[in-house]
Amino acid sequence: MVGLPLKGGCMCGALRYEMSMPPVMIYNCHCTNCQKISGAAFNTSVIVAEAALRFTTGEPARVEWVSDTGTTRCGLFCGACGTRIVNGGDPSTGVYSLRAGTLDDTSWVQPVGDTFTSSAQPWVTFIEGGLRAERQALDYAPFIAAYRAQGRF
Repeated sequence: MVGLPLKGGCMCGALRYEMSMPPVMIYNCHCTNCQKISGAAFNTSVIVAEAALRFTTGEPARVEWVSDTGTTRCGLFCGACGTRIVNGGDPSTGVYSLRAGTLDDTSWVQPVGDTFTSSAQPWVTFIEGGLRAERQALDYAPFIAAYRAQGRF
């Protein structure tokens, strides 16, 4: 079992955060936005309630862009070292997509599937037996259920 609060921060330590509630789900996102933002083939997204995340040290810088789905999104990052902490911006969901690598302890992180597989790099191997969506999942209920079934919290 993983204990709360979950803590994390940027590479230089100027921006730190705590999460007071467990994640809603965890998956790998292969959209071109995540590839460009991270400079990697995909991002491991830890979906958290906006209300559960608070910055304990420093104030995040903010950037906005239009996503692959056409919605305006925002990113919160460390203004000193540039580490992206979360993406968000859709007020109807009330959640952030936290970058798993910013957590202090990532040993428990286990994605349940992959989204935007249509834009995945050809050499990427998807999670065996995991859920898949060619673009943004139309229904995240199976991702949420699979994450809850892991019983980490």
